[in-house]
Amino acid sequence: MKRLTEHLIIISFDCLSALDLPILKDLPHFQEFLSNGALVEQVETVYPSVTYACHSTIVTGNYPKRHGVVSNTLLQPGWSSPDWNWYRDCIRGTTLYDEAKKAGMTTAALLWPVTAKANIDFNMPEIFANRPWQNQIIVSLMNGTPRFQWELNQLYGSIRKGLQQPHLDDFVLASTVHTIKTRRPNLLMVHFTDLDTQRHDHGFSSNEALAALQRHDTRLGQMIEALKESGIYEDSTVILLGDHSALDEHTAIRPNVLLRQQNLVNTGTNGKVKNWKAFCKSCDGSAYIYLKDQADTGTLSKVKQLLDSLLDNPDSGIESILTGAQAAAKGADGTCAFMLEARSGYYFLEDLEGEYSKTITAKDVKADHKYTLATHGYSPEKENYRTIFMAAGKGINPITIPFCRLVDEGPTFARLLGVSLGETDGRVVEELLTY
Repeated sequence: MKRLTEHLIIISFDCLSALDLPILKDLPHFQEFLSNGALVEQVETVYPSVTYACHSTIVTGNYPKRHGVVSNTLLQPGWSSPDWNWYRDCIRGTTLYDEAKKAGMTTAALLWPVTAKANIDFNMPEIFANRPWQNQIIVSLMNGTPRFQWELNQLYGSIRKGLQQPHLDDFVLASTVHTIKTRRPNLLMVHFTDLDTQRHDHGFSSNEALAALQRHDTRLGQMIEALKESGIYEDSTVILLGDHSALDEHTAIRPNVLLRQQNLVNTGTNGKVKNWKAFCKSCDGSAYIYLKDQADTGTLSKVKQLLDSLLDNPDSGIESILTGAQAAAKGADGTCAFMLEARSGYYFLEDLEGEYSKTITAKDVKADHKYTLATHGYSPEKENYRTIFMAAGKGINPITIPFCRLVDEGPTFARLLGVSLGETDGRVVEELLTY
């Protein structure tokens, strides 16, 4: 298969929305990029539309039920901080970076989700020190490329202030510029989370979100300049994409509180889960209901009766309820008993205690990161909930098209690199490419 580019640079701006397009068109570096590149005005995300499921889709071309990353975090009932789907092994099947590596290309990834312990030449994975006894630098070094990460931390570690934004993205930017100039990878995947953080903490259209978009514009300019200084710009294809949008919300709802009242989740005197029959696994704007025993028809009936009563109540915050089969038909995890979709303005928490619903204030958000003013995870069918895709450089036809799906991106990237992801749920968006 003919290779269309020597260097594919994929830049993910987490939570970039199709609604941001008018703003991007007024920012100098995005404006210049769009004037010479291709644009997909509306990109349909996946269900649930959370970061790790989305980014796994981007590199596989498959829906979550197929690639296996069906939420950000693992099903660990009662854990205050569940572990995330950090590891490459969480993804079933091949990926874009696997196929690029097999074809002899140099690969690099900077805070790209679900890449811990991946076979990537220069890898700084997105993985957190999730336990009090863990050290962030050591956790990162153990799960990525140690010498490469040590080099980046020695050079730019002073920029970072833990996971705080915008410092984290400024560190990622410096690391990206350095990687471009010193490694010149054939495939580079970079993940920025500044915008996502600001929208969670301050709201979708907040001044803080606008400032993050402006910072992203500056970051884009610096990355393009690095490609030019390294001498590979003319042989490169640059992709700018979002993984999902976000919606403002005002109320958090806790179905596990009701499941506990029904004795479907039992806790000890310390408040920790001793055993459970049914559990609500939050994906923010949506949630799975899992049964510990899928053959437990009594629990299934009890849960259905409870959920039906909530659906009949407009104040419950639940917009719709899917069966496991219906969830699978939308690309989500079909092993769930049910999948809940929140009404606009609502989102799910996994808490076992407290009231069923809680109105969220800015004070709550500042005190505890589980509270947010805007979030994602909702159904791709929600109104004004599309993301966006932009591309420029080698192999790109500079046109504007109205629509594609997130699952179409991986096969299109593979085609640019002259490799194949095999049979995928997505298609190559041929109209974006020149041969």
